Amino acid sequence: MENMNGQPHQYFIKRVFIFLWRHKWWSLIVIVILCSLIIWWIISVYTNRIEYVTLNISRGDMRYVVTATGEINPVNTVSVGSQVSGTIQEIAVDYNSRVKKGDLLLTIEPSVLQASVDESRAALDAAQSKLNLAKNNYERDSTLYKDGFIARAEMEESQANYEQAIQMVKQAESQYERAVTNLGYATITSPVDGTVIARKVDKGQTVAASFQTPDLFEIAEDLSKMQIETAVSEADIGVIHEGQNVTFTVDAYPQKKFNGVVRQIRLSPTTTSNVVVYTVVIDVDNADLSLMPGMTAFVTILISEAKDVWKTQNAAFLVRDYKNIIQDMKEDVKPSEKLAILRERKIVYIPYTKGLTTATETQIVSDEIKNGDRVIVGRVGQSASSSATQARRRGPM
Repeated sequence: MENMNGQPHQYFIKRVFIFLWRHKWWSLIVIVILCSLIIWWIISVYTNRIEYVTLNISRGDMRYVVTATGEINPVNTVSVGSQVSGTIQEIAVDYNSRVKKGDLLLTIEPSVLQASVDESRAALDAAQSKLNLAKNNYERDSTLYKDGFIARAEMEESQANYEQAIQMVKQAESQYERAVTNLGYATITSPVDGTVIARKVDKGQTVAASFQTPDLFEIAEDLSKMQIETAVSEADIGVIHEGQNVTFTVDAYPQKKFNGVVRQIRLSPTTTSNVVVYTVVIDVDNADLSLMPGMTAFVTILISEAKDVWKTQNAAFLVRDYKNIIQDMKEDVKPSEKLAILRERKIVYIPYTKGLTTATETQIVSDEIKNGDRVIVGRVGQSASSSATQARRRGPM
């Protein structure tokens, strides 16, 4: 058994080595040729295999939004001014004071205005006295004229003096009423219910109302209702509509999101640095009074959204022709109608339509998409003049 199991094998191996040694040069040549063939086969296999550039298809939520910034202000702010000039005698309110309609805000020193009232009253009394005299003269001259004691011209002159005296009394009454009204303007009261958000004068300051009405206070009617006036560029204004939901943040509460609603799109544009912008007014509920006038709001206007949908990057739709990417195509596939999908190293074509599109992603509407699918957008090693690159230069479909 030992000769049968051990020596024949050893003898055969020994004979082989002896043969190879005797023909060592031919053996070396054969080995080199075999190795070369193996290397050539490996290189040819990997060289002919096509590697595609793909983009992942994922599932998730999409939101199309427009962002902007704006300033938070009360919905209605009333500027309180003065119609008369003078020195401020007393200020009854300060910043943040809550006032009701008719509450005293300030008084202007009334001595000059009171003097005007007294002067106008004296002028009115003088005019009334002249009227009484002119009336008596006219009545007396009328009687004398009827009895033939005076000429008609003298009687008509008395009548004219009487009528002029009546007009002088009316004029004096008007001046007196104006003086009384101006004296009333020395006491300035609140025209609305609200909160004083600005006080622009101090006690003892002189108010001059000769050419324009000076602003003394700013009163916000209701701080629980605020608004944001934000600027939206003309590129985005076409998708903004009244009633759209808005979220925004302010630096004072960086972790908190506030809600609002688009109330108005003002049709009067402004141009800043050659960019045309429109003012969009957003209503904000400020029941907790956490928002203050003048805060800067970072606004996000929700245009549309889609939940739990298939989506991919916008670059997946830049390809115009698959012929320069996929070899040996058996059918003429238009990228605008079907997507070339790499699925388990096989290429399949699925029909689709575009859904919601954002700045970076596009929704794919198709019932044939599966988890792990990837969109073919190019081929590894493809030159810069390939169809995909040309498509990028031409722009999106």
